[in-house]
Amino acid sequence: GALRIIIEKGLDTDLKASLEHSAETNIGLFDNDHVINQVFDFMMSRLKAYYADAGVAPNPFAAVLSQQPTQPLDFDARLRAVTAFRQLPEAESLAAANKRIGNILKKAEQAIPDIVDSTLFVDDAEKALSTKIEAMAAVVAPLFAERNYEAALKELAALRPEVDTFFDEVMVMAEDAAVRANRLALLKRLSGLFLEVADLGQLQG
Repeated sequence: GALRIIIEKGLDTDLKASLEHSAETNIGLFDNDHVINQVFDFMMSRLKAYYADAGVAPNPFAAVLSQQPTQPLDFDARLRAVTAFRQLPEAESLAAANKRIGNILKKAEQAIPDIVDSTLFVDDAEKALSTKIEAMAAVVAPLFAERNYEAALKELAALRPEVDTFFDEVMVMAEDAAVRANRLALLKRLSGLFLEVADLGQLQG
């Protein structure tokens, strides 16, 4: 189909933008406000079938789909990166950590700051994790800009020791509200790096 041609021919097309353009140039053709999303979702279902036929497991596809990439080539690059990431020795631990972080952030009953405040760190493990996160953020930023997601995830895999130590030694939901909020902000910052590619927590099923 058209999606297969777009991917295999390397055409840099944005599906959502194309649908929006069609809607704008055919006013009155669509009978509801949700048609663009409906058509886009249908295209994603066809894309899922395309990858299933190619032997791609559903979890990596869902991990990428969660971020709603609208360009098939970008989607393909992310999916290839996640597939390669799954082969790394750090993958299982980091996928579990991302799932755990996602659950923690969803259940948080307080506002989570956008900025991590290093003056509120108490444990060495959270200091070490924050230092590593910021170092890795600088490394992967240009890789994300180039859509070199595979290289970015390979770099981010190096976070595993600090992530494991953090969860072994730090109680995220501390009694002190400021400390607790700051730890949530740290996890949000960590999760955000991986979410530049996909929701790796979905690799856990």
